[in-house]
Amino acid sequence: MSFGNRISSFLKGSQETPPLPPLSTLAFFSVSVVLTLIYILPFYAFAPTRPSPTLARDTDVVIRARIRCVTVACFVSSLVTVQILRQYASVPTDQILPSLGWWPISILDISRSLLLTATLFLGPLFEKGVVERQGANWIRLRGLRDCLGSWIGWRNYVAGPLTEELLFRTLLVPLSLLTLLSTGQSILLTPLVFGVAHVHHAYEFHLMNPTLPWSLIAFRSLFQFTYTTLFGWYANFVLVRTGSGWACVVVHAFCNWMGLPRFWGKVERAVEREAGNHRGKEDDGHIRRSEIFTTLNAGNAGEASIGWTIAYYVLLIMGTFGFWKGLWPLTESDNALAKI
Repeated sequence: MSFGNRISSFLKGSQETPPLPPLSTLAFFSVSVVLTLIYILPFYAFAPTRPSPTLARDTDVVIRARIRCVTVACFVSSLVTVQILRQYASVPTDQILPSLGWWPISILDISRSLLLTATLFLGPLFEKGVVERQGANWIRLRGLRDCLGSWIGWRNYVAGPLTEELLFRTLLVPLSLLTLLSTGQSILLTPLVFGVAHVHHAYEFHLMNPTLPWSLIAFRSLFQFTYTTLFGWYANFVLVRTGSGWACVVVHAFCNWMGLPRFWGKVERAVEREAGNHRGKEDDGHIRRSEIFTTLNAGNAGEASIGWTIAYYVLLIMGTFGFWKGLWPLTESDNALAKI
């Protein structure tokens, strides 16, 4: 089947008249809202988790408290989802974990999903690994302790990906598949909840930057909503195709580490890394291109960066093409939650 036909089939779903679903679409979205509120509201309900002009969301005490809250929220949400699967969809007990993408843990599916994602970031990997000279550190696993040695790193690369993928992927997507929504519609609609769940960062950003106009804050939130929704579409696709929530967690952590790719500007050689700056995701939650390096003197950097810049954008285009070609074959799995 051609890629165009796959897309058409993906969006339309089955043309046969479906039987009465175990869960109505309205009930599904109502449950989605409730589970999302269970995840987010504790951030503002308790003093240790509530940001203020004097207590930023990136302080250790706030991060630790929020991790405890989302852990409890995910536990409660999991119990609710399991009960719905058992009571309304009559899913056998031994099929609960596979239905949610929690089991089996396929290293092959996780590796292939990571490879597919890394292909999309071929240009940024070149910039970080070659231009910014981090490649040798990757091989030696240097920096791993730095990344996970702080509460910010732990949030960005472990707690955040794990809890967000558990709720917004492995709980909501299987529930959406119980409704009249086609598989394609489920993949495209549920990430809107994931995107909206990040809008509350606008309030936190305003607290820390009270002089900025709301129009600028709204634009920033819209931008964040856009890329979180785009990622949600991709992660949903990976979950449905591979049946692996763990693949989504790994891909999420990788994307947080990479940050947004560079889409313009010259690539310059880096010679020095600022102490303590190791994240592809900003402390305030805003994804950004890596800016943690200083450059060589202007003459050498300017001359060398032309070749690196050309190589970067060529690899960026090649990676996009490779991602497009590998999207279906690299996500094919016998553990798929549904056929697309």
